[in-house]
Amino acid sequence: MGDLVPVGRVGRPHGLDGSFVVEDASEDPERFAVGARVLAGEEPAAIVASKRAGGRVVVRLDRPVERGTVLAVPRDELPPAEGGGYYVFELVGLEVEEEGGRRLGIVQDVAPGVANDVLELDTGHALPLVSQCVLDVDLERRRILVARGFAEPD
Repeated sequence: MGDLVPVGRVGRPHGLDGSFVVEDASEDPERFAVGARVLAGEEPAAIVASKRAGGRVVVRLDRPVERGTVLAVPRDELPPAEGGGYYVFELVGLEVEEEGGRRLGIVQDVAPGVANDVLELDTGHALPLVSQCVLDVDLERRRILVARGFAEPD
């Protein structure tokens, strides 16, 4: 079925009707609209109720799912990122290079931070995902160019 992209995880129950809080929810409001389809534990499910409570997404699926189950969609169902942008998951595996050509490593993970996401590299570097640091993301060349001064010197 191709690559799956996580869009959230089944969190704590909300009410008594089988609704639950979606943890790590996708920021795309359409993703959890009533009638939208997701894969819950790699099995199809439809969203039959959706609302926001305290700023969090709360949904009910057409079948029961266990807490902690990953909610995902096939990568080819995602709309293209707007305006030459990219999805955060697309950064994992890209090589990171500093201005001037110093290789910093390969993105292993993109961790949510308090103020911004953080690129975690296989070399131990952690770089803020902000425009002052990340100068260019080239998905075709699989490379991220970052400004000097954000990575520790070798």
